[in-house]
Amino acid sequence: MEQNQIKEIIAQGKTALGVEFGSTRIKAVLIGPDSAPLASGGYEWENHWENGVWTYPLEEVWQGLQGCYAALAEEVQNQYGVTLGTVGAIGFSAMMHGYLAFDEDGELLVPFRTWRNTMTAQAAEELTELFQFNVPQRWSIAHLYQAMLNEEDHVPRIDFMTTLAGYVHWMLTGKKVLGVGDASGMFPIDSETGTYDARMVSLFDEKLADYGLHLTDIFPQVLSAGEDAGVLTPEGALLLDPTGTLQAGIPMCPPEGDAGTGMAATNSVAPRSGNVSAGTSVFAMAVLEKPLSKVYPEIDMVTTPAGLPVAMVHCNNCTSDINAWVGLFDEVLAGMGAKVSKSELFTMLFRKALEGDADCGGLLSYNYDSGEPITGFEEGRPLFVRTPESHFGLANFMRTHLYSALATLKIGMDILLEKENVQLDLLMGHGGYFKTREVGQPFMAAAMNVPVAVMETAGEGGAWGIALLAAYRVHKEPGQTLEDYLSREVFHGSAGVTAQPDVADVEGFRQFVERYRKGLEIQQAAVHCLP
Repeated sequence: MEQNQIKEIIAQGKTALGVEFGSTRIKAVLIGPDSAPLASGGYEWENHWENGVWTYPLEEVWQGLQGCYAALAEEVQNQYGVTLGTVGAIGFSAMMHGYLAFDEDGELLVPFRTWRNTMTAQAAEELTELFQFNVPQRWSIAHLYQAMLNEEDHVPRIDFMTTLAGYVHWMLTGKKVLGVGDASGMFPIDSETGTYDARMVSLFDEKLADYGLHLTDIFPQVLSAGEDAGVLTPEGALLLDPTGTLQAGIPMCPPEGDAGTGMAATNSVAPRSGNVSAGTSVFAMAVLEKPLSKVYPEIDMVTTPAGLPVAMVHCNNCTSDINAWVGLFDEVLAGMGAKVSKSELFTMLFRKALEGDADCGGLLSYNYDSGEPITGFEEGRPLFVRTPESHFGLANFMRTHLYSALATLKIGMDILLEKENVQLDLLMGHGGYFKTREVGQPFMAAAMNVPVAVMETAGEGGAWGIALLAAYRVHKEPGQTLEDYLSREVFHGSAGVTAQPDVADVEGFRQFVERYRKGLEIQQAAVHCLP
């Protein structure tokens, strides 16, 4: 589009805004009628380790949101000469799961417990047995039940529980609702009814009886993609844009989790499709043709934003250890007086990994900054290990860390692909791991032994995905499914690059993971010896 066309589109509000709260960055993306990004804004933030809990203060949620929106509005002004006064629709998404519990006055009862906490092992195990459905430690219901088991005094005062995306949406619209994909990380969903599983709700209500609470009274209402989730209130508009420039009354789509926005951003919402998001954490999702044969503690059952069943393998750790090592190399270069940007350094080191041995030359690393339930760890200790005979060099060193970022994911995905014979035609990749595409893609293809594609637009990530869901909320035709809307209106003719699994790399990764499994005792010893 020409500059004048874009100006008119923005001025008339023929746009959609998506904002996603990631683990390390809050990002906003403004898209036009053709779904192409027009502007973006960001805000860096980090979780805090306070009193044994990974958390974000709610003050930082609003500082970050306002800073992110201000950066986007500034880019719109600078690039197009237009003051951003309205948009056609807005959507919010965030990291899923965790524990945000409020009293009847809307006051937070305990600090936000994020998905990263692994403090709910007893609750998760008991609920999995009760429901005969896998309940991971990070799910909201596990956090609630663990608080009950711990006899925490705030539990009887709970009036409302939600996720981070649900909280932001509530503050901006007054609506206590949640997209079905995000809700499926709070409590099991019945895909037939599109809401919380009634049998399991009844079972849990028996646990809540002593508190005089009912689950559906304290959990958000579940909505599917495209449904009316309210509008931006005048108070909400000022929360988002304290300058008072943004107008109220803008339609809002159901708030979603980062899993759902990843599916939307990669057009992975139909059966036999899948996507993998690799950044601070890593998760792969497969939209199922039929239910799994049994319950697996390594496999989460969630849904697409439209409510279809999805098998999800989620790992808490992915690129953080890589980032730490790149930071160390950056310090060395700075000490030598060399001027190399972080971006250039990442690219060089990633590409160096292509020169390494297919099995990483006998090297081994564990990227566990935090616990990793799939392999049974409540805590983590980043480790690098080698023998005197290992082929120790920069290429194998980097390849080892890039493999390690995917190793736990492969352990979980092998259950789906080998034990359950789940068929995937293609995995769509997005996230920082794929930034150096010619490295991240083939390594992921080797790990999963499935073709991996990355779209040109996937770099925009979940913020773009929730912007698409906001656009679907206002632009869908009557009866048009999300799958049809994305295929016809967004991804039709989109360019992308697909990496096929390389036979030698597939075998090399298999050997690496075999070594990785055997070495998990080293990780156990590290957790024990380094409290």
